[in-house]
Amino acid sequence: MSAYAGRAFVDVRTLFEARGLDMARFANLMMEQKSVNLPNEDAVTNAVNAARPLVDALSDRERDSIEAVIVGTESGLDFGKPISTYVHHYLQLGRRCRSFEVKHACYGGTAALRTALGLVATSANPDARALVIAADAGGEVTGMPYWEPSHGAGAVALLVGARPAILDLDPGAAGLYSYEVMDTCRPRSDLAAGDSDLSLLAYLECLDRTFADYQTRVHGADIVDTFDYLAFHTPFAGMVQGAHRQLLRKTKRLAAPDIQHDFTTRMAPSLAYPARIGNTYAAGLFMALCSLLDHGDFSRPRRIGLFAYGSGCASEFFSGVVDPEAPDRFGAYKLREQLDARYPLSLPEYEHLSRFSNQSAAGIADGDADVSGYADTYQATLAGRGHLVLDGIRGFHRRYRWS
Repeated sequence: MSAYAGRAFVDVRTLFEARGLDMARFANLMMEQKSVNLPNEDAVTNAVNAARPLVDALSDRERDSIEAVIVGTESGLDFGKPISTYVHHYLQLGRRCRSFEVKHACYGGTAALRTALGLVATSANPDARALVIAADAGGEVTGMPYWEPSHGAGAVALLVGARPAILDLDPGAAGLYSYEVMDTCRPRSDLAAGDSDLSLLAYLECLDRTFADYQTRVHGADIVDTFDYLAFHTPFAGMVQGAHRQLLRKTKRLAAPDIQHDFTTRMAPSLAYPARIGNTYAAGLFMALCSLLDHGDFSRPRRIGLFAYGSGCASEFFSGVVDPEAPDRFGAYKLREQLDARYPLSLPEYEHLSRFSNQSAAGIADGDADVSGYADTYQATLAGRGHLVLDGIRGFHRRYRWS
């Protein structure tokens, strides 16, 4: 597993103050920073930049064993052509390979993972692998001012195979719950809309129901005793803390101090990176898992409880085991160092970048990804660093280059 968390960030407190938002709600958000994509970045560049370290570390034989590239995203760039085709091309993978994207809001990454598991399990090749990438690029948010401070940028790539090195999933251990609800939507590629209160209620209901279903499939499962750690889809860390509190009140009837201790011990390690990156949509759960690997204690094998949610809605509670070697394997991709090296955007710089956001929007027939309007920021973040960036669009065909 590897991740890309953007090359720039803005301070969330500064953004709160600039927008005139209620500072009494700032602490509840539990956000410190939000990663920001530059105008010549999109879901494709986020996906490729997340996956490239994984692919580059493979031998030729291992690379040829990748039989599927599956991108979970709600930031598709075409009604027909999946962004996985661009990802497949710029990662220089073999042509004996499936390529497609899946969509269900923030559940898309987990949907892609589940699909990959089935393809790998039914392949004639015992060494078959699938490359799963959860990648998004946030659009404008309408009517929900408190969403802007929490919306981040980035992607997580997962290499799925029969011999997992990071997370060994528990077979058959998954609780499911889905129903139709209009909590959030993206009616246009550049627009997000919805009802934030309804979204929170749907998230809480789905967590409750998926874990109850998990208990019917895993006899004796207990939210405290069964799992050494928890990692949930994280729109913002404060929302996860509230969901954790409600679940433990309902299932264990614990007192407030005991719930807080449990949160600090088993849940907080998964929230350190999301608090610095923001909501990464389809990658939201997996970015929490990245955080857990870098902040948890894995001196022995640990069972992790994972909760995935996507608006609209679909949800799943599942589990797996992380071995002691996993943090070092993940640590080789240096997400912590990547976050520390991001460029701190001033508020004027952050707002200036938004003027060029239409350069990478879906539906553009022809255009140049001209960086001259934000040349100083580009030089400070992407120039010369070998990341994929948008180069231009001709006849709706997007062309990319390495920075």
